[in-house]
Amino acid sequence: MPAAASLGLPNVRGRVPLLAGLAIDSFGGGCAGPLLLLYFNKVADIPLGTAGVVLTVATLFSIAAPAAVGVIVDRVGPRNIVVAAQFAQGLAFTGFFLGRSIWLLFLCALVMSTGQRVFWSAIFSLLADVADEGERDKWFGLGGMMQAGGLAIGALAAGWLLAIGGTGPFLVAMAVNAVSFYLAGLLLLRLHPSHHERTARDSGPAPLLRKDRTFLVLIGANTLLALCTMMLGVGMPVYVTEALTVPKWLVGVLIAATSVVLATGQTLVVRHTERRRRTNVMVVAGITYAAWAVLMALQVHIPGGWVVPALVLATACYAFADVLHAATNNALSAAISPEVGRGKYLSYWQYSFTFSSVLAPGFFAQLFEVHHELPWVALAGLALVASLTIYVLARVAPRLSAGRI
Repeated sequence: MPAAASLGLPNVRGRVPLLAGLAIDSFGGGCAGPLLLLYFNKVADIPLGTAGVVLTVATLFSIAAPAAVGVIVDRVGPRNIVVAAQFAQGLAFTGFFLGRSIWLLFLCALVMSTGQRVFWSAIFSLLADVADEGERDKWFGLGGMMQAGGLAIGALAAGWLLAIGGTGPFLVAMAVNAVSFYLAGLLLLRLHPSHHERTARDSGPAPLLRKDRTFLVLIGANTLLALCTMMLGVGMPVYVTEALTVPKWLVGVLIAATSVVLATGQTLVVRHTERRRRTNVMVVAGITYAAWAVLMALQVHIPGGWVVPALVLATACYAFADVLHAATNNALSAAISPEVGRGKYLSYWQYSFTFSSVLAPGFFAQLFEVHHELPWVALAGLALVASLTIYVLARVAPRLSAGRI
């Protein structure tokens, strides 16, 4: 068996600029993302609760982005949309680097969140387009691996910057992320048309998603699982630095370790789960997310000498859940999408991540200020609700009860 096949890798010939762009983009995000809430607090001197609300409201204004992308993605092409999103996010982080006013930072957060939503609404259509026949799931896995690899290195940089202290490291993180977006956009411009214009664009009517109850319920369940994925970057840096007595650099190490699992494991997960039902994999991911959240809630009640081992165990649970979810959720959405208008369906699927992005900063910050463990207890409950919903839906919906879906 060829090495690439044994590792679950697709054919990447001629598509390296896309993979490099994803890795560079994620390096900047890994460096700046975990520090953003603290940047508002430490550099701009905005209270933590207010900072969470500012980021949540800014993300709320970007909520129409997936629907807008769904209207144009099959005409304009996903590559062009992804490039525009990269440059927009680069401008946003340039603004973070230069600005201190809460209104300027809100504007930058609005551009950032809209760019993020546009990027995620188009990137999986682009990955589906670059894939050779029968390799779509592998490309979803490989794309996720490149992003996770960049995120791991960026998270290590974030941990190092956090350990330095002062406001300078936060500014460095914002500048690095801005440059990474510009470089990623330029690399994607080098992707040859033969590799990103591989399917005929749909000129038919938009899918009537309001009548597709199965897809809508799955979006709802995946929103709860996506909220779990975001809590590692949004909640853990604050939780570890403000509620626990452990070294601050541990944040970067734990996030980086998780990203290493994602960077090395997604295609292998696809290879070993390709004969299993995707819905069952999602259920297991949700249950494991719940276990992770419970372990995180317990950290404030554990004797000091056991906190670091307990954090490592909790992070291992998260990594296992996240690699299952990352390798499966987009493949599930693509599998149940109609061939005509697939780009629209994949854009709307990103509403699960849009809604969770809206909820995450405010959800964590507000509950954290009530009791430090409360966000994790609530998150565990939501993860179990998601797993139960997918389990029941897979047994009552005809589209999900047949084949590998």
